[in-house]
Amino acid sequence: MKSTMKKFSVAVAAALFIAACGGAAASPSGPALTGDISIDGSSTVYPIAEAVAEEFQNANSGVQVTVAFSGTGGGFKKFCAGEMDANNASRPIKTSDKPGDDGVAGTADDVLSEATLCKNAGIEYIELKVALDALAVVVSKENTFVECLTTDELKSIWDLDSKVVTWADVRAEWPAEKIDLYGPGADSGTFDYFTEVINGEAKRSRSDYTASEDDNTLVTGISGSQYAMGYFGLAYVTENADKIRAVEIDGGSFPTYFFRVLLPLARTPFAVYASISLPVIWNDLLYGFLFLSPEKFTVIPMVTQYTGTFATNLQATYSGLLFATLPLLAVYLVFQRLFMRAALAGAVKG
Repeated sequence: MKSTMKKFSVAVAAALFIAACGGAAASPSGPALTGDISIDGSSTVYPIAEAVAEEFQNANSGVQVTVAFSGTGGGFKKFCAGEMDANNASRPIKTSDKPGDDGVAGTADDVLSEATLCKNAGIEYIELKVALDALAVVVSKENTFVECLTTDELKSIWDLDSKVVTWADVRAEWPAEKIDLYGPGADSGTFDYFTEVINGEAKRSRSDYTASEDDNTLVTGISGSQYAMGYFGLAYVTENADKIRAVEIDGGSFPTYFFRVLLPLARTPFAVYASISLPVIWNDLLYGFLFLSPEKFTVIPMVTQYTGTFATNLQATYSGLLFATLPLLAVYLVFQRLFMRAALAGAVKG
């Protein structure tokens, strides 16, 4: 199985990387698939990969799929070394090499990026987005005093060399109780994203916290302490809503969530709806500008009917067709990227 399947890496909130490594997969009408598939990487993507693995095994009883979670970075190390058939990732693959101890780029002691390591190992990859997730800052259900935090307060808590020890160090009116911190380990893509966005530099973080690549371990730790706080994927919050809750960040009320999260995510489905409904709506509007008569003639611009008295006047007919087409063309040119994304959604078959 390993010699004929395609290697791939999954990235949530980023992309999916597929790396070609061998011949074509068997067709549905061909021999039954057999063999082993090994998957590692992000704990954020783990629930998706586990569900897909279960469905795949149900359809292919001769295939054994093993899914683990060592973190995005840990998974890429194994993936680029050829040890894994797939890697789940919550961020894009790193492509920039960094200078080593000599401070000079392009020398033997450079710190090679994941993309370079894959290239050196002869592993080519294709990036495909498979899902979007959110990162949540989480406290226990027993915590009744923290409703919201600012990004500046988060930085003061999590930044390298932070002096914050108790909740009172964050806000004077909060209890002078030690903050029990939980979070992903340094190999996690969630860790990379959070530290870059909050602390200004990827992997810049205090180290005196309970780290784990298993988000369920973080859930257990946070839910067991009234004064605990941590961060991980939103999916684990919704699954454990009876134990933990997400904290609003920078006034993340529902209107803010709607306009900054939901609407941007709705761009692609909106493009699908617009591409289907706009021609009909526009032509309905166009009819109002035409004089209809019993002796009408019908032409078909695009996909809908256009009816009027222009049949005996070709210049007027062509003018009418142009009038009907230009707005649709303008809309397409503006939203063509979204139209293409909508048209291709779900077209990739593993």
